[in-house]
Amino acid sequence: MSLIPAANFKTKYDYSADIEVMKDFLNKTKGRSISASDLLDENEEGAGLDAQDDDFDVDMDDEDGGSNQRLRYVEQMQLVADREQSKFVIDLEDLRKSRDPEQLRLLENISQNTLRYVQLFYRVIDELLPEPTDPISLRNKYDVLDVIMHQRREKNLMNDEAGEATFPPILTRRYNLYFRAPRSSTTLAVRQVKAVHLGKLISIRGIVTRVSEVKPLLLVNAFSCDACGSEIFQEVESRNLTPLTECPSEECVKNGTKGNLVMQTRACKFEPFQEVKLQEMADQVPVGHIPRSMTLHLYGPLVRSNSPGDVVNVTGIFIPTPYQGFKGVRAGLLTDTYLECHHVSQLRKSYESLEITPEIVSQIEEMANNEHNFYDRLANSIAPEIYGHQDVKKILLLLLIGGVSKEVGDGMKIRGDINVCLMGDPGVAKSQLLKYISKVAPRGVYTTGRGSSGVGLTAAVMRDPVTDEMVLGTLINATEIFEASVDFDKLF
Repeated sequence: MSLIPAANFKTKYDYSADIEVMKDFLNKTKGRSISASDLLDENEEGAGLDAQDDDFDVDMDDEDGGSNQRLRYVEQMQLVADREQSKFVIDLEDLRKSRDPEQLRLLENISQNTLRYVQLFYRVIDELLPEPTDPISLRNKYDVLDVIMHQRREKNLMNDEAGEATFPPILTRRYNLYFRAPRSSTTLAVRQVKAVHLGKLISIRGIVTRVSEVKPLLLVNAFSCDACGSEIFQEVESRNLTPLTECPSEECVKNGTKGNLVMQTRACKFEPFQEVKLQEMADQVPVGHIPRSMTLHLYGPLVRSNSPGDVVNVTGIFIPTPYQGFKGVRAGLLTDTYLECHHVSQLRKSYESLEITPEIVSQIEEMANNEHNFYDRLANSIAPEIYGHQDVKKILLLLLIGGVSKEVGDGMKIRGDINVCLMGDPGVAKSQLLKYISKVAPRGVYTTGRGSSGVGLTAAVMRDPVTDEMVLGTLINATEIFEASVDFDKLF
């Protein structure tokens, strides 16, 4: 009988070399200065920072640089220490443009095992975080945790370090870490995401079909013991949490008592959480197939960065998660999946974010004053490949422009937009006209009765997986969005 040779697996990986490379990268990488306002605007304009850094080499010397080429991550750490910024973004494009082979190897490791390297970067940044620039002005930003830490120091005057050691690192951390994928990374469709992408940093493109309400997510549970007066912190490491029932302090253990733990909600740490459904685009769906969707999890500053109808590029970590409750019993070894978002960029600008230059204003005024058929010219610019249908195009133009909303004294809002129903014989370009308008509108959704997206968008009553509540279809509650439904009779 032949014996199967034993496989030689490397069970433990030494991350010390990678940690040193991370420290060197954070301390020496130069680039355009990143301010707090730049980071907040990244969600709305994904390519703004990339375009300005396109011709910049992170390894250039000081004599080659300009006034904007500064230690970008050192400045970010200072902003975090001064509590002026709660979002720390690491642009992996800096690693890709590096000439250092160790940094290129680090980029490959981050792409293959992203979740682990997020924790490593947290540890490195916590170690490199500088002192606040103005500690006196920082006192105005103190919260409940600062008060608890101050009381702990007063209680442990003889041993400050032992007093602070009981605080989990996530409790004292005042920022969220996000990775931004290199520009050379491939953007996938939802149906192209496979099992080989589990645990990796990927980018996908799609349209947002549903967003949940923002809920507080518990990260650290805090208790106080009535017997010894100690504060106990329990870090949440999974989706299930069993609260502590016995006090683990040295005094209660020495006395042989379990203590009486009381949950202190104000001392707990919560984080904003939002769940988003992303559906693949119509041009990504093969003929005869139904659109697929993926669940996105947004944390911290990324919440409320999406609305139904937005076309977005999302970068995140593809993570498996077991089913919960009775569904988990029936599923057995099967798991659900979701994408933990790190960066969201809008592919369509909203009306508010459009930059109207004086040249554009003067051109519009000149066209309006000099051309008598300005209304007809605008209508003809809609789907110019389709001949005729002047009245239909004018109606769609008015639908696209909309009217003026009015708010009466009692708070009721009277919308200024209209709804349009196109009815006609087959082959008269109804679908082509609506598809063109949905592409022109900043927030447009094109659905067809032959696809599954129609019911899910307009007429569905679904159960929210986060709150377990029954919710209506997405576009029933959406505002300022253009939704084109073709073959509406086939939705039912």
